[in-house]
Amino acid sequence: MSETLDDGPFYHGTKADLQNGDLLTAGFRSNYRPEIVMNHIYFTALRDGAGLAAELAAGAGEPRVYLVEPTGAFENDPNVTDKKFPGNPTRSFRSTEPVRIVDEVLDWTRLSPEALQIWRERLATIRHEGEIIN
Repeated sequence: MSETLDDGPFYHGTKADLQNGDLLTAGFRSNYRPEIVMNHIYFTALRDGAGLAAELAAGAGEPRVYLVEPTGAFENDPNVTDKKFPGNPTRSFRSTEPVRIVDEVLDWTRLSPEALQIWRERLATIRHEGEIIN
């Protein structure tokens, strides 16, 4: 029996307008390297971390954060954990199984336009130099 990685609650940030009960699945293009189709669905136990992901997500929609529940096993996201940083400071996870939308979260912290621009510049560097562990 494997130990529990995190008890949550868990969040997912996106620009998609979703409903309670909807399932988020793997198989979509990465927000950070659009040429890569992702084998996992990603989520975090940090509400504002999901907010950052929502603000940086591809698409023209309004950034949204959802409370989600995994429907199957999940693992630490190796893109931000031991393979790149010690431990899991961002409490980020991924799963090949869907996650279910439980509710929309409205009380997350939005980035200032300046902070959002800094993150976009960092992403531009990642797109050219970084590796995504898929």
